[in-house]
Amino acid sequence: MHYISTRGTAPKLTFEEAMMTGLARDGGLYVPEDIPGLSHAQIAAMAGQSYEDVAYAVMRPFIGDTFTDDEFRGLIDAAYAGFNHAARAPLKQLDSNHFLLELFHGPTLAFKDFAMQLIGQMFQASLTRSGKRITIVGATSGDTGSAAIEAFRGLSNVDVFILFPHGRVSEVQRRQMTTPTEDNVHALALDGDFDDCQAALKDMFNDFDFRDGVNLAGVNSINWGRVLAQVVYFFTSAVAVGAPHRPVSFTVPTGNFGDIFAGYIAKRMGLPIDKLVIATNQNDILHRTLETGAQVKEGVTPSISPSMDIQVSSNFERALFEAYGRDGVTVAEQMDDLKSKGSFTISQGAIDMLRDTFASGRASEEETYHAITSELTRSGELLCPHSAVGVHVADAHQSDVPMITLATAHPAKFPAAVEKATGIHPPLPPHMADLYDRPERVERVPNDLAALQTLIKERIAK
Repeated sequence: MHYISTRGTAPKLTFEEAMMTGLARDGGLYVPEDIPGLSHAQIAAMAGQSYEDVAYAVMRPFIGDTFTDDEFRGLIDAAYAGFNHAARAPLKQLDSNHFLLELFHGPTLAFKDFAMQLIGQMFQASLTRSGKRITIVGATSGDTGSAAIEAFRGLSNVDVFILFPHGRVSEVQRRQMTTPTEDNVHALALDGDFDDCQAALKDMFNDFDFRDGVNLAGVNSINWGRVLAQVVYFFTSAVAVGAPHRPVSFTVPTGNFGDIFAGYIAKRMGLPIDKLVIATNQNDILHRTLETGAQVKEGVTPSISPSMDIQVSSNFERALFEAYGRDGVTVAEQMDDLKSKGSFTISQGAIDMLRDTFASGRASEEETYHAITSELTRSGELLCPHSAVGVHVADAHQSDVPMITLATAHPAKFPAAVEKATGIHPPLPPHMADLYDRPERVERVPNDLAALQTLIKERIAK
């Protein structure tokens, strides 16, 4: 199994190389050269299996000889041992044909744990074998940062720097990043929005002297390993409601497109997915792109679902690569236009492919609040605002095909929004009960690439 760049000029890599590299040296994102398929019988056999068993079956074809069978199974078992639900990703029924996939039972209460806990295990195994030391720099709109810190805190061969937009994450999200005490983790509050954090990260990867000098690695959803781990719960949940014997649809609240692209990979592998519905908040660039055939940045408006407050959706590049028949030259041109002009227009053939593959919808702030309130009345389920965006959009795409909406975070991560909608202040689980009492350790930084690079080099040297 080899991996190629969405921009067409970087060398092919093995799974291990792609995982440790993150962003390709031509600025593109790595994708599998070929997408392996699973047969109807193989998918049907997943019924009744543990999450770990399904994870092994889904991911094993992608990793080549990076890990032995026994080693990879051990990494999977270790990754999910700390989850607080035996099913790892349980389903809740909201109504007769609508289900909620709870992805918040990991250590940081968000879906990012499914990928980050496994990435942490795989990185550690690879680094132990090679004896190398790396520097992880991540950009987060809220959940990736805490999940990365949780996965890598205390490791002797990794330094972790997380950039988050100052004042634009929830207090729980911030404290999850700023209260760990381990010396190898560093929380950096950047003056700007998430797109500024993400742009700084990409600029660091494209500065090869800096990249090579600090052994830079990335764990954002630009990393293929992140996307791969998220493919698994599309299979476990779909099989639970009748796949492969009947089709299933998914609604995914998303800003950076990684989670729904994982659903696309599951579909390409043979999972009978009818609809893949993109759910956006008021920062609806993905919804507008499908409607108009053009991607146009219009700025970010802070919302009650801050993890989706994004205008530059990194993983959409992977979807474009598929829509253009894997034409890396065209993808590179369009990404350059987005960076220099703030927009690009998708060809008719490519937008037709995207519209055939994905549907979309948006939820305003008022609609998000209403979804939280009404779902509590309808089913007794207390939703975080991101999950509420998903439920609102899913309701408009219901059919006779079962719909699964991804609940991406625990409501306690966004208590102010939930309390405003319902009057209920959702409590943190016991292992986080003292979060507000822990001292914070954070550095506010300017949106200045040179200053960030200097700070990172100084921290590593200490």
